[in-house]
Amino acid sequence: MPLPKRKHSTARGRKRRTHWKIKVATLTPCPQCKQLKLPHRVCLACGFYAGRQVVEIKVKEKKKKSR
Repeated sequence: MPLPKRKHSTARGRKRRTHWKIKVATLTPCPQCKQLKLPHRVCLACGFYAGRQVVEIKVKEKKKKSR
């Protein structure tokens, strides 16, 4: 395999990497509970997708402190 004849400068490498950016996730409100969720995914708060319940969400009960 061919190898580079000279080392690329730091600026040249950084210019190449300028488009390596993390994109912010697009969030849409759930039509059922109005919580923000990822598009085309089941809502984590209510378990609905496309107008019907797909996943049953279990609610954790808070423990009472006994003294």
